Amino acid sequence: MNKGGNLTGILFQVGAVILALLFTTLVLVIAGANPWDAYFNILSGAFSSFTKFADVIVAWIPLLIVTAALLVTFTAGLWNIGIEGQIMMGAIFTTGILRILQNTETAPVLILLAGFLAGALGGALWAALVGLLKIYGGVNEIFGGLGLNFVATATIVWLIFGPWKRPGVGSMSGTEPFAEHLWLPSVSGLRLSLWALSLAVVAIIAIYLLLQGTYFGLRLKAVGKNIRAAHLLGVSTGWYSIAAFLICGALAGIAGAIQVTATYHRLIPSISSGYGFLGLLVAMLVNYRAIWAAPVSLFFAALNIGSIQLPIVMKLDSALAGVLQGALVLFVVMMDGVRRRLTTKK
Repeated sequence: MNKGGNLTGILFQVGAVILALLFTTLVLVIAGANPWDAYFNILSGAFSSFTKFADVIVAWIPLLIVTAALLVTFTAGLWNIGIEGQIMMGAIFTTGILRILQNTETAPVLILLAGFLAGALGGALWAALVGLLKIYGGVNEIFGGLGLNFVATATIVWLIFGPWKRPGVGSMSGTEPFAEHLWLPSVSGLRLSLWALSLAVVAIIAIYLLLQGTYFGLRLKAVGKNIRAAHLLGVSTGWYSIAAFLICGALAGIAGAIQVTATYHRLIPSISSGYGFLGLLVAMLVNYRAIWAAPVSLFFAALNIGSIQLPIVMKLDSALAGVLQGALVLFVVMMDGVRRRLTTKK
């Protein structure tokens, strides 16, 4: 019976993917483009050379970490929309520590370690604020998170044009780039850092084990399934909610630290690169199951990188890749609802 249920779920998900592709194809036809050329150019932009594939992995790293982070809060029944701000705050804290220590005698590896710890702390504190607003202030985490996203964005812009302004110029290109010894080591000739990749792999494995094989994960699921019942059974629901926010925020902050030390090597206004919101889509698409997070987030990263070819080759907006991403989530959620309704009727 369980095998039949799993097969039904897979068939519904395959149907959702087909519907999403059909919808995106329709949008491309309306836009006056050849759908097959568009799909080919996206694939070519992501996989036609090792350099392009390395760029896909560069985009995949923070997205995978953010998705892993969101699996924790989703398991606890929390919509951590504020994860964008948590990535930004992690980047701010990392930049701050690197600026303080860059001209000291401290070893570069220790400076980078301090930067990552600061990033995790910054993200965790920003996420904890969302949790505290929800638990003690009665502010829904969606609205609290969105508000703090705006605050984080404004803080970055203020720092770039204010205290951390580049000598003689205030520019949207960001702060002064850090010296190369404060960059995460990368593969020769590529932007890819194997250290960052290792962090992403460790993060998703750790979250999988945390949620599937620990007492903490079991209680977190109980809080997410029915917070009132969990409370009546003696589970400290407030503490577990805050813990979920702290873990999620710390990982988001690490993603922000990677953006600073491995991707941009400075703080820029768009430092989060939208990975927080994209991670939300991935987490919903995998139905909050950690085992699928890596391949699905890789697919989304490939769409992001591959879509750069659309305006270059076909004069189409690269945002069309977002249509496919959004359609995938929409149809998967819709088909899952249909499946549940049919199962309930039986």
